[in-house]
Amino acid sequence: MQLKIMPKKKCLSAGRMLLILFLSQMISALEVPLDLVQPPTITQQSPKDYIIDPRENIVIQCEAKGKPPPSFSWTRNGTHFDIDKDPLVTMKPGSGTLTINIMTEGKAETYEGVYQCTARNERGAAISNNIIIRPSRSPLWTKEKLEPIILRNGHSLVLPCRPPIGLPPPIIFWMDNSFQRLPQSERVSQGLNGDLYFSNVLPEDTREDYICYARFNHTQTIQQKQPISVKVFSVDELNDTIAANLSDTEFYGAKSYRERPPTFLTPEGNASNKEELRGNVLSLECIAEGLPTPVIYWIKEDGTLPINRTFYRNFKKTLQIIQVSEADSGNYQCIAKNALGAIHHTISVTVKAAPYWIMAPQNLVLSPGEDGTLICRANGKPKPRISWLSNGVPVEIAPDDPSRKIDGDTIIFSNVQERSSAVYQCNASNEYGYLLANAFVNVLAEPPRILTSVNTLYQVIANRPALLDCAFFGSPLPTIEWFKGAKGSALREDIYVLHENGTLEIPVAQKDSTGTYTCVARNKLGMAKNEVRLEIKDPTRIIKHPEYAVVQRGNTVSFECKVKHDETLIPTVTWLKDSGELPNDGRFHVNQDHLVITDVNDDDGGTYTCVANTTLDIVSASAVLNVVDVPNAPFDLELTDQLDKTVQLSWTPGDDNNSPITKFIIEYEDAMHEAGLWHHQTEVSGTQTTAQLKLSPYVNYSFRVMAVNSLGRSLPSEPSEQYLTKAAEPDQNPSFVEGLGSEPDNLVITWKPLNGFESNGPGLQYKVSWRQKDGDDEWTSVVVANVSKYIVSGTPTFVPYLIKVQALNDAGFAPEPAVIMGHSGEDLPMVAPGNVQVNVVNSTLAEVHWDPVPLKSIRGHLQGYRIYYWKEQNTSQRNRRHIEKKILTFQGSKTHGMLPGLEPFSHYTLNVRVVNGKGEGPASPDRVFNTPEGVPSAPSSLKIVNPTLDSLTLEWDPPSHPNGILTEYTLKYQPINNTHELGPLVDLKIPANKTRWTLKNLNFSTRYKFYLHAQTSAGSGNQITEEAVTTVDEGKMAMASRQVDIATQGWFIGLMCAVALLILILLIVCFIRRNKGGKYPVKEKEDAHADPEIQPMKEDDGTFGEYSDAEDHKPLKKGSRTPSDRTVKKEDSDDSLVDYGEGVNGQFNEDGSFIGQYSGKKEKEPAEGNESSEAPSPVNAMNSFV
Repeated sequence: MQLKIMPKKKCLSAGRMLLILFLSQMISALEVPLDLVQPPTITQQSPKDYIIDPRENIVIQCEAKGKPPPSFSWTRNGTHFDIDKDPLVTMKPGSGTLTINIMTEGKAETYEGVYQCTARNERGAAISNNIIIRPSRSPLWTKEKLEPIILRNGHSLVLPCRPPIGLPPPIIFWMDNSFQRLPQSERVSQGLNGDLYFSNVLPEDTREDYICYARFNHTQTIQQKQPISVKVFSVDELNDTIAANLSDTEFYGAKSYRERPPTFLTPEGNASNKEELRGNVLSLECIAEGLPTPVIYWIKEDGTLPINRTFYRNFKKTLQIIQVSEADSGNYQCIAKNALGAIHHTISVTVKAAPYWIMAPQNLVLSPGEDGTLICRANGKPKPRISWLSNGVPVEIAPDDPSRKIDGDTIIFSNVQERSSAVYQCNASNEYGYLLANAFVNVLAEPPRILTSVNTLYQVIANRPALLDCAFFGSPLPTIEWFKGAKGSALREDIYVLHENGTLEIPVAQKDSTGTYTCVARNKLGMAKNEVRLEIKDPTRIIKHPEYAVVQRGNTVSFECKVKHDETLIPTVTWLKDSGELPNDGRFHVNQDHLVITDVNDDDGGTYTCVANTTLDIVSASAVLNVVDVPNAPFDLELTDQLDKTVQLSWTPGDDNNSPITKFIIEYEDAMHEAGLWHHQTEVSGTQTTAQLKLSPYVNYSFRVMAVNSLGRSLPSEPSEQYLTKAAEPDQNPSFVEGLGSEPDNLVITWKPLNGFESNGPGLQYKVSWRQKDGDDEWTSVVVANVSKYIVSGTPTFVPYLIKVQALNDAGFAPEPAVIMGHSGEDLPMVAPGNVQVNVVNSTLAEVHWDPVPLKSIRGHLQGYRIYYWKEQNTSQRNRRHIEKKILTFQGSKTHGMLPGLEPFSHYTLNVRVVNGKGEGPASPDRVFNTPEGVPSAPSSLKIVNPTLDSLTLEWDPPSHPNGILTEYTLKYQPINNTHELGPLVDLKIPANKTRWTLKNLNFSTRYKFYLHAQTSAGSGNQITEEAVTTVDEGKMAMASRQVDIATQGWFIGLMCAVALLILILLIVCFIRRNKGGKYPVKEKEDAHADPEIQPMKEDDGTFGEYSDAEDHKPLKKGSRTPSDRTVKKEDSDDSLVDYGEGVNGQFNEDGSFIGQYSGKKEKEPAEGNESSEAPSPVNAMNSFV
């Protein structure tokens, strides 16, 4: 066979190794097609050690295949088992599986034994393992009387379980009468043998229901031991009565309660041995007693413990090593240690091994005349013995075969013939077990056949290995070649890898690897081929990876995962959390590209993985979610080093919730003075857990702590214990001391009292002292209760005083207070300002000057000067009762001020008064002044009346504020054309006594803009504007009216249409006659070529049908007459008069002539001022009478 052997490489990647293992499994799994003659092969059998449930039927499995189909037989305990003679035993048709019906009758114990199945056909016989059938057992505990156990506090105790021997062994656990598991710890734990061990007992171990339970899983039953009662006494509880009636020997243990070093409860002594079989779990146990409770440590004397296979159970009292091997043999040491000492125990471990395969024999297919070998290699400890059987019979007594030679663990075949076909059994056994393997030798002569399906499609991701299958069979063994395309040459080994099982490997498939590949199998008996197709797909990629996220608890977080894939593949995107499924929680929302988590909590933190997979590949990307929040509150507050002025506070920080604590805030509460109100004490860094706090006297302190991180502060801790400091004299005096009189003859001394925290002790009072500043009097003092003011009566008016207020309590006085100055009560000033002068600056502003009053006459704090001023009313206004006076106040000692906002051309009166804290003094004599004229305001109104063809009349009202004597009015006006351009400006002067003016010789139908302002000797005021138009020429108006009347009559329109139609008919007739010549009746031509546009005249009235009277009520065509809304659009007629009107309602006089105003086209924007109404369209006006 010309197979290409895979070349050796120096280094293989992990993926490559998996590929080789996969191919090796394929090679070992090659089988003879079932349509060919072959010896039997056992395909299914029951386990060697088969424990059955005695309440159910016994089923012993034995399945096999072969050609011809094999027959089955059984042996029991080494002798033939005749199933036909036992009515309870049946064999499944086409199978060797036995069913023993023990549910109706019979007992399971009757069928205990060793069973073996044989499958036989003309090519050989295969045998099963020896199957040992045993029924499960769950026996009851033997009844026993258990005495109560009484022992002293601190002694060790072992409660025995000793469960009944069952099959399989039961699972042991301890519970109470309520079926609650008893709590276990380093002090109390259950051993591997089921006993309950106490390293030392405590009074809380006292109970009457220590119950050991045994659960037999095979039969689903639980058995329980009688309850054990334990009573633990402390030495203090042993009263005189107990001591008198009970001797020490009646206690469990005679030693009294005391601390002691460890000793081992199990195993006993300093050393022990342990034997375990290869592949099992090695369990080593050490349980020690002592007080304090000992801690257990494990070491291996001659090596290290295997990292990935070592586990600690039962509070490190049990060491377990899984998948134990011979290398795990050695000395293991357990060490028990407490504060009083340590002991150790050495366990010597020996690992034995039941036989295990190194190379199990494989089926051998040979053609006549070929050679071959069967190899059976096994190992174990001790080394197993290898024996061979042929068709279930030891080869030593089996029929002789000249082609067979046995050489230890190998059978060599040479020049085989068809009679050499047989099933060989290899048995490897030692004292711990055995292995049995069947392998047949099948001699066949078969041409090649390919077992892989025709036109199989393989799809592979680009840049990955491609494996094209070519499962084959033939005898002799065929050679395999691969070709690409219809006319390709055999594929070479330098690019491709050809495996022994026929598989073609393309190590790195590219897009150009796509195509059809042909596998050809040849031997001397023939040839077979098969085609397969290969498609290369683009890899799936994650182009937008989820990113690391930090989110506060309760917020929302989103992870994005965008996937790019081959267009022909459909990806499935799955999200995982910590390599498992997402929680089944409505807060997790998965859409096309995003995973959104709402209301995030602490449990949501972890690694989130986006997994995108198709039928060909899988990719993933991960991101970590870090859930943060404000810290948890500190706890375990403790006060130490308690002194009069300081105390040390310590605490335990709460969880920082994944955001480091930056500082701690300490607050205090004074339960004596301000219960429930917390104040800031100090802050310390986030690395501290203690703080030295300064204290004030006579405060009942409680403290609390808050932790702060980047997200905010935690909730406050629980308050600490209270700490009351000793009383002391006040260390400060009241603040904000003031002396002000409320009446002319008193002095009111006020201050801000100390609060309870500042009082430093009970009996808080104040010593109030005062004396006149400029006198020689001694200090007058008085001690008052805890108030905030004191009133001194009988003082002179507004005299300066020196004042001080000192705090004191039962422990003494505060330091000497500061002296402040105050004044006794004020009275109203006695003198008015003199020499008041007024300087008029302009028509709206005046300046006032005055002389200051003497300070002594003020009799208080000078607040400033106040000016009262008012405008004198004219005769008509003097009848009013109220004269509005205005007030201006000038702060301090100013002796002049400005009066703004005066009215021009007015008569004013003013006076000045001095002001102190008590009020105003007397007024100065009144001063009178006049303001000069100013410019007037705009005329109050302007309107245009009586427009004519060439004149307009203007009427107006004088300015509401003339601000002087009007000298004249100025009127300016100018025309405005249709494009809103302004014409030349005309300027007129009008006497001041006029409020009406007529302008003549104006242009008809013209818009004018007017500007009017008044004038005084001070200048011109603001102007008012208005626009208006002169009327239209009546002659032109009448002509336009008549034209419109004719043009809009129905008969006129009909006549014009009839004339046009006749002209059209004549033109058509002339055109036809000119083209054909001669004369012919027009009627006949019209009948032959009826024109739908030409309608016959009606016989009754001679009119054309299109313009009948019945049509007068229909809407006319565009441009035929005015629309129904009485308006004329500009585009309908160039001769329309619409352009000359702007919507003002016109009117007719009795003879029908039009009277109205005319103007140019409507301006784009309205003109300034109060414009006149626009003139209407004459056509609209006429249409209103139709």
